[in-house]
Amino acid sequence: MISICIPIYNFNVTNLVKKLSALCQSLDAPSEIVLIDDCSHSYYSKLNEDVCKKEVYVQLEKNIGRATIRNLFLNHTKYEYLLFLDCDSIIYHDDFLATYVKELNQCSYDLICGGRIYNDIPPKRNELLRWKYGIYRESKPANVRNSNPNKSFMTNNFIVKRCILDAIKFEERLLNYGHEDTLFGYELKKNNIKITHIENPVLNNDLRDNVNYISDTEKAISNLKQILEYTDYDKEFISDVALLKTYYKIYGIKSLINGIFTLLKPSIKYVLSRGYVNLYLFDFYKLGTLSKIMNNKN
Repeated sequence: MISICIPIYNFNVTNLVKKLSALCQSLDAPSEIVLIDDCSHSYYSKLNEDVCKKEVYVQLEKNIGRATIRNLFLNHTKYEYLLFLDCDSIIYHDDFLATYVKELNQCSYDLICGGRIYNDIPPKRNELLRWKYGIYRESKPANVRNSNPNKSFMTNNFIVKRCILDAIKFEERLLNYGHEDTLFGYELKKNNIKITHIENPVLNNDLRDNVNYISDTEKAISNLKQILEYTDYDKEFISDVALLKTYYKIYGIKSLINGIFTLLKPSIKYVLSRGYVNLYLFDFYKLGTLSKIMNNKN
């Protein structure tokens, strides 16, 4: 019934796999755990080897990226439904798999998203940016996510029919980090694939430090521009992505925005990096970054 798909990159998945293996043994439905390592550093490969070799385990000799690796699971799984989990997930409800099975037995869903949550206890200051963004922007209850289901799609915890993923694959031209889930959600919407959100979250366990999270955000925004080009600047896609929508709203004053951002960027980056987190300031940082990228300015 369910193939649990875990793409791995430079992360210790021992606890996650052990937890899922125990849940599979008590699950009243056929299941398997499939892990594909996207050419991680040998340190992590050695850490994961003992627990992973007990499951279906594929080690890639070359890094293929976050989009392509998800499509690759079609070649290594056998069940009708594919449950994708990020390798940094923590399963903290013992009925996690049973909840998905119960939903699938009640209705033939195309795709279900379980959601994500973060630890209530604030981390160290040098990890506050990722934590605060996750708490206030990503961790939303199912009723809120269902109000705009495709826009709320995230790849960290979702289950999809094999035939759906086989027909609408992740965009393999995207080799860099970021927004592959945004594009996939948009493609699902274009093809009238219904996304259902439920309360079955995993805990996000990978709080990157502020400096690395800012760097990853910049990479993701660069990837977003590439995706925009792939969609041929589709107006509906722009409308669905808040950052793009805001950019085109202020398009007439983009030169002013670029000028202000150029002056303030070092100070904003310093403040955010130090853990003095204001999400509206972070929003402006992202808008300024996009504006400069769209205008090919460094």
